[in-house]
Amino acid sequence: MRTLYTQPLSLAVGAFTTVGAAAVAAWVSGIPELTVACFILAFIAFARIVAAFGLSPDKVGNSTSMLELVYEIGAFSYALALGSTAAYSIWIAAETEVVVLLVANALCYGVGVCARNAGRLTIAVGQLCLAVLPVAMASFLTGQPAFIALGATIFGLIAGMLSIAINIFKVLRDSIASAETSAQLADKMQVLARTDVVTGLSNRAGLNHSMVETMMSISEESRLALIWIDLDRFKEVNDLLGHPVGDRVLTEVARRLRDVCPSSTTVSRFGGDEFVAFCPIEDRKHAEQLASEIHAEIMRPMRIEGDRLEVRASLGVALLPDDGKDADTLMQCADLALYHAKVGGRAQTCFFDKSMTRDLVRRREIEDELRLALQRDELSIFYQPIVDLETGQIRCFEALVRWFHPEKGELRPDEFIPVAEETGVIVTLGNWITAQAARTAATWPEDITIAVNLSPLQIRAPGAALGMRNALKEAGLDPSRMILEVTESLFIEDNHATANFIQEMSGIGVQFALDDFGTGYSSLAHINRFPLSKIKVDRSFVSGPHVGKKSDAIIRAVAEMGNTLDMEIVAEGLETIEQVKAVKEAGCTLGQGYYFSRAVPDYLAAMLLAQERDGEKRRAAGGE
Repeated sequence: MRTLYTQPLSLAVGAFTTVGAAAVAAWVSGIPELTVACFILAFIAFARIVAAFGLSPDKVGNSTSMLELVYEIGAFSYALALGSTAAYSIWIAAETEVVVLLVANALCYGVGVCARNAGRLTIAVGQLCLAVLPVAMASFLTGQPAFIALGATIFGLIAGMLSIAINIFKVLRDSIASAETSAQLADKMQVLARTDVVTGLSNRAGLNHSMVETMMSISEESRLALIWIDLDRFKEVNDLLGHPVGDRVLTEVARRLRDVCPSSTTVSRFGGDEFVAFCPIEDRKHAEQLASEIHAEIMRPMRIEGDRLEVRASLGVALLPDDGKDADTLMQCADLALYHAKVGGRAQTCFFDKSMTRDLVRRREIEDELRLALQRDELSIFYQPIVDLETGQIRCFEALVRWFHPEKGELRPDEFIPVAEETGVIVTLGNWITAQAARTAATWPEDITIAVNLSPLQIRAPGAALGMRNALKEAGLDPSRMILEVTESLFIEDNHATANFIQEMSGIGVQFALDDFGTGYSSLAHINRFPLSKIKVDRSFVSGPHVGKKSDAIIRAVAEMGNTLDMEIVAEGLETIEQVKAVKEAGCTLGQGYYFSRAVPDYLAAMLLAQERDGEKRRAAGGE
């Protein structure tokens, strides 16, 4: 139907031509009936042109059946009037030039309009027959051989044009069907391109498309929330249970998100174990409520193939227009909020705040400068003694890194160590600390050990054990004098890699100490499973606002356990003589803190050892 009204100008040109020919014939012949026929043609042509320009398939209220009926009435009446006028000229034996003009006019119109409207086969054939059949009938009725031949030719013309029209119709039909199939396939491919295969949610492309459409359609007063969700430690699910189970977990999380989010929400799997929910909100309180519901729903235990799983998640939330006025800014803010949620301990929801941007800039600055500091030798190793509480003698030194920035002065470890952990620089930094500390310890008496803090990332790094062996070999340090301090979180995050590393290092004599005991998971299974030689009780049990009977009881219990397992217990953070006496009475064997000494450079550490040995010699000499 759309093709009939596509080019109204061609209809006007055809009408002008045919009406013009009829007018010339009427003027030349002077026959009144032809003049009347000319006016009738002109009236019908004018009505058709007005309808063609005035009616549109795209206009609301114009149904297909109504448009088709209007076109058929005009087309059939015009063709019949044109054919009847030509037939009348033959019947009354008008002048030859008049007959030729009108007959040619009718035949040409019929042929042309049949081809033009081949997309509507009924209309095309109807117009052709109404335009030329009256001419054929009048030709036969004259009885003259020439006109009879003309009539026969017209029937041949009808048959030929009918064949052509049918072929054109088939071609158009097949082309339209092919175009529709291609359009459907294109739509299907577009849907697939915007859909995540595992969860059935929108993927990143689908999210971007939805966000652009939403941003273009909302008003200035509208408020939106973008909630970025990251499943904490999801890699462990894949590693321990397999990727099929991991995919089922992702599918279950996707289902829960669809259930808990409002119907107007776009929920997508952004990639890996990350999801994004993008939805309209009323105010910040509404966003907080929605984020809380999403968090609670995700963290609800799920059962996959008989296994009960508890999935933890971190959420970062950004609001429009509070945090950003476009999609890109909103994504950046939500991502930054998620980053702070993960850094802050995971399994929590964090809303974007402008201070996060300043923190990020600061962290990026520290990251870049830390890489340069390793190259420029701006870092130094300081050594804090660990003292035997019974004899008061130094038994060990803990290696602690210090950064003396040429412009900012000394930077605290808690400023750059977390950044090094997050960015992976800790691997390079930790290996450098280990190598430097081993070289220094090799110059001390053989009964003095060196303790180095070990990052989980160092253990996961390829060739970690080989790198440690080489550092000890190059320094000429006996492996038994190296103590690697690890935290409890190490065993939770990567049990398999940790066990292999500890087993290999223990095999050559390296010792291990459990640092900050009491602040993490405090699982006795770790103490039972791994060959730990020392337990360092966190300073919060020794000094701070919560020190009291409970903390004393905890220290005594840990010390008693260490004595039973033949493990040394180190009390950290000792600053006063009273604290030293308290932990000694509780059963701790070693102490560390400002009471004994701050962390000092390597040459001062050597001086402390020298002074201690000189004192021993003098006491020994005096005893003799």
